[in-house]
Amino acid sequence: MGTTLTYTEVELVQGLSTRDEKVFTYLYDHYSPALYGVALKVLGEEAAAGDVLQEVFVKIWRNIDRYDPSKGRLFTWMLNITRNTAIDSLRSKNHKLDQKVTDVNSASLMYEPQLAVHLSVDHLGLSKVIERLQKDQRIIIDLAYFKGHTQEEIAKSLEIPLGTVKTRMRNAIIQLRTLLKQL
Repeated sequence: MGTTLTYTEVELVQGLSTRDEKVFTYLYDHYSPALYGVALKVLGEEAAAGDVLQEVFVKIWRNIDRYDPSKGRLFTWMLNITRNTAIDSLRSKNHKLDQKVTDVNSASLMYEPQLAVHLSVDHLGLSKVIERLQKDQRIIIDLAYFKGHTQEEIAKSLEIPLGTVKTRMRNAIIQLRTLLKQL
C-alpha cells in the first residue's frame, strides 16, 4: 500500500524556494482546483480560467521568494495572485466591467451548489462562510473580490453612496475575519 506524501506550509515554501519539482507537483495537484475556481468566478470562461491558472503557477514558481509568511498563509498569497492575475486578464482584454455585471439580484451572484466554482472552493469552506454574511455584504464582496470592481464602480452599479460601499466592505471583511478564526 502506497503512502500519501503531504507537506507542511513551511516545507512547501522551502521546496519551492529550492525549485523542488515534486513539491511543485504536489502544490499544483492540491491547490489548482481552488485557484481555478477563483479564476473561473472572476473570468466566467473556462478556457480563460485555465490560461490564468497556468500563468498563476508560473508566477508562484518564479516569485516564491516574495512570499512573506508574516503577512499571511501561503494559500492566501496564492489566492491573491490568482485573483489579481484574473482581473489583469479581464482588463487586458478591454472588457468593460459594466458588461460583466449582471443584475445584482440575479441568481448568478448567489452561491449555488451546482456551480463548479462553488465545488472547487467549497472544500475550503469559503462559500459557507460567505453565505453567513448579510446579502448586501455578499454582493459587495462578490463584485470586489471575484469580479474585480473598484469601490467606485460598485457604488455606481448598485446606485448607492461610495461611503456605504466602503462601510459594508469593511464590515464584511471584519465579519469574515471573525468567522474564519472560528473554523
